[in-house]
Amino acid sequence: MLKVLLTGLWIGAVTLGTGYVTVNYKTQNDPMVRKEAHLEGLDYQKTPTINVPVLEDGKIHGYVIAQFVFTVDGETLKKLAVPPHAFVVDEAFRYIYERADKRFAELSKHDLGEMTEAVRTNVNKRFGVEIVQHVLVQDFAFHVPGMMEGVAAQTAG
Repeated sequence: MLKVLLTGLWIGAVTLGTGYVTVNYKTQNDPMVRKEAHLEGLDYQKTPTINVPVLEDGKIHGYVIAQFVFTVDGETLKKLAVPPHAFVVDEAFRYIYERADKRFAELSKHDLGEMTEAVRTNVNKRFGVEIVQHVLVQDFAFHVPGMMEGVAAQTAG
């Protein structure tokens, strides 16, 4: 009888011990439960949509239509006298305007990672401190003027 009682106590102790170790392991290694949240305190800010003309040979070959989202520390954002939205839009406009030419209308991939990193770096340079953490692409499209009018005329006729 004593052996059965000791065996039961042993099984109960092992079960409680493994449960305790498992719970501690899971809470320390679960990214959703970690105390130091990766993006804690960051605010997501959306820029207005920008239309960048693609100019070459004295003609407009189309427009790049883009909108961005950027992250900035919430406490830093409250302390800024000038919000960084205009700077993000300006740097994105400059980047696209300088690099877009009539070949931009050809269907090909463009390095959006390079563009967003350049915008982030240049905005932070202008402020003199690391304000913008990430720049994300919300929308990015190319519009050829007159393209929809030609399609509408063909379908109407």
